[in-house]
Amino acid sequence: MKKWLPLIIIVVIIIGIFQWGIGLNNTMVEKQETAKTQWANVESAYQRRSDLIPNLVNTVKGYADFEKETLEAVIQARANATKTTIDPSNITPEQMAAFQESQNSLSGALSRLMVVVERYPDLKANQNFLELQSQLEGTENRINVERNRFNEQARDYNVYVRKFPANIVAGFLNFEPMALFQAAPGSEQAPTVDFN
Repeated sequence: MKKWLPLIIIVVIIIGIFQWGIGLNNTMVEKQETAKTQWANVESAYQRRSDLIPNLVNTVKGYADFEKETLEAVIQARANATKTTIDPSNITPEQMAAFQESQNSLSGALSRLMVVVERYPDLKANQNFLELQSQLEGTENRINVERNRFNEQARDYNVYVRKFPANIVAGFLNFEPMALFQAAPGSEQAPTVDFN
């Protein structure tokens, strides 16, 4: 029995290390999948906004003298935003920046549309337009909530894969940190409001 004792100890240690590695791997997979699911919720919120835009544009189109280039800018920005996608299994900072840039362009085009609408009192009073505007505002709030939730889930995953000793297993099994949503450049500056 004594001569088998070192072999038994080595086997027990190997099994323990193997189980420990499996536990770390499973936790990383779970955290990564939670973050990826949350990313799908972000995309779903953006898709809802994208789905509302054609109805909004069609409602506004009914006003013959409405600025055509403003509508075209919204349509083009929507098309560009729907082309930009991210692979949730490999969210890189570059992909995130491209996605954010296309979504920011769409947000800017929608903002310009809403500013132009101010010049059309009949349109502002249109029930369809008011309902679509309300839905769009609610969707923008949902987008913000889902982005914040994604950042929380991705941060939880990122912290886990970067902590010792999980970082050793993460590096060995190619678990890379996920990129987070960042504020749009210039958003830290308060906008200038001029009523003149």
